[in-house]
Amino acid sequence: MTIKIGNAPCSWGIEFPSDPSYPKWESVLDQCAGAGYKGIELGPIGFMPEDPNILAPALSDRKLEIIGGVVFRAFHDPNMWDDVMDASRRTCEALTAHGAQHLVLIDSISSRRAPTAGRAAEATQLNKTEWVAFRNRIATIAKMGSEEYGLTVGIHAHAAGFMDFEPELERLLSEVDENILKICFDTGHHSYAGFDPLDFMDRYMNRISYMHFKDINPTVKADVVANRTDFYKACGQGIFCNLGQGDVDFPAVRKRLLDAGFEGWCTVEQDCDPSIPGTPLEDARANRHYLQSIGF
Repeated sequence: MTIKIGNAPCSWGIEFPSDPSYPKWESVLDQCAGAGYKGIELGPIGFMPEDPNILAPALSDRKLEIIGGVVFRAFHDPNMWDDVMDASRRTCEALTAHGAQHLVLIDSISSRRAPTAGRAAEATQLNKTEWVAFRNRIATIAKMGSEEYGLTVGIHAHAAGFMDFEPELERLLSEVDENILKICFDTGHHSYAGFDPLDFMDRYMNRISYMHFKDINPTVKADVVANRTDFYKACGQGIFCNLGQGDVDFPAVRKRLLDAGFEGWCTVEQDCDPSIPGTPLEDARANRHYLQSIGF
């Protein structure tokens, strides 16, 4: 069995295609490779060059490969469908150009959900009509990615969006064909949402195609949940701490992956606020060292 460890641009604070506070894409590649990783996600489409003639040599020079790409868009908003489709198709094309496998779908943050991140009992729910349309938009992109592009498509629960808490994730999984939609399981977001990552892995391991490794500082989590703190402000407060320093039991995660014969990539994602001075390179190195220390 082979498990490979990668990292992602969000560990350098990259959440959107561009921002004045962001490091250059070349710098992110340099630091990712320098921290000991062999793979990296694309990040939001448009951050890295979409021309493979530019990006492929840069990856090769650093002995990196593209693992996958995330479509972090407003699946919940019917008025944003053109944007969702554009980002999805461009991401699919970029992934296939580099021989990458994983297309990850994430419903972006909603103002209706942001105040109740981590508070499942209080969260606003989509009504029946909204849910059906939301589910169908996700299924449409999953079908496109899997059948048109031959990618493995995974749904990713994310704080402050409408695919956040375990019951809605389970509902989606029950309603969309597993042949087109797998799970990109994020340990940290599952904890942030107030659920047990290990319990979920025990029940859904056969549908998990890709892992995002993220840890949660329990003290910060308690504070941001109690104070209804905005997701990005929570990132700035350090809710996503270095691996092994939070409430996710990574040795137990490793055991479940080994027992299931999981193969492929597990990607470190330590979301941070790029406007706040930090140490993404040092964190990336520390996370790689920690994972090596427990056998990854």
